Formats: sequence, structure tokens, C-alpha cells
Amino acid sequence: MKLQEILRTKGSNVLTIQPDATLEDVVQKLVKYNCGSLVVCVEEQAPEILGIITERDILRACAHHKAPLVQLLVREVMTTEMVTGAPSDSLEDIMGLMTNHRIRHLPILEERELRGIISIGDIVKAQHDQLTMENHYLKGYIQGDSDVLGGSAIMSRPR
Repeated sequence: MKLQEILRTKGSNVLTIQPDATLEDVVQKLVKYNCGSLVVCVEEQAPEILGIITERDILRACAHHKAPLVQLLVREVMTTEMVTGAPSDSLEDIMGLMTNHRIRHLPILEERELRGIISIGDIVKAQHDQLTMENHYLKGYIQGDSDVLGGSAIMSRPR
């Protein structure tokens, strides 16, 4: 399975935030949209991606800076060395990449343009859906269920 298949199901909408926003703005947006990360970019005709800010970045900022969230800017604490994927990447490769880098949110870029974002939850859901479908068809094959096999099951006749 390729990431483009996950994006086709999930959609390509990506929540973003400006680098001059405060961490209070980030927290409010994360809570409002029930998500764990925002892509940091300058909104222009073609948005320039500067980094990503995640829940983990906010926790680090709280531990290192003893200032209120309203005084800390996104650009001061965001992750700038992003790990990214491409729509043509395989699910298996991305699972390894995300595990090795210990990340939960992966921006998907194609020719330097943001095409979507994949979370570890999206990957788990895709894997689960794929395994459930395979299991369904394998059970149908074993049981000779012609409905599952599209009417092509060969029924054995008693001899």
C-alpha cells in the first residue's frame, strides 16, 4: 500500500500555523481540531513550509522555558529538520521511518509541495483495514463462500 492511498481516503487537508503565532495559539488550535501537530508555514500564494510543531515540542518548551505559552513563539520551538514522506512511499517503509525517528506525524511532500500529513494512527488504521479485508477473503476462500469470492468458488461434489 502506498501513502497516496491513505491520503485518498483521509484527504489532503493539513492544519497549519504561522511562525509568529504563540504556543497558546498552537494549543488552542490543537484542542479545537483534536490533532497532535501543525505544519508551520508562511501563508502566501504557494505556502513555504518552515517546520512542524507537535505536542512534544510544546512539552519541551514548557520544560526549558519558564515563560507562559503566550510569550513563546512557534518559530522559537518548532522542529525545523522535518522528516517527510512522498505519496509514492510504501506503508512498510514509512512505518520503519517513523519508528526509527520516533515521530508520530509525517508531512507528505511531492515536488516540495505539501500534499497531506499522515499520523501513526492513520498507518495503524490502514494496516488494520488491509488485514481485516485479507482475513475476510481468506476465510471466504477456505470456507468456499461464493459470495466472498465473487461467485467463482468451486464447490466440491460428494463422490
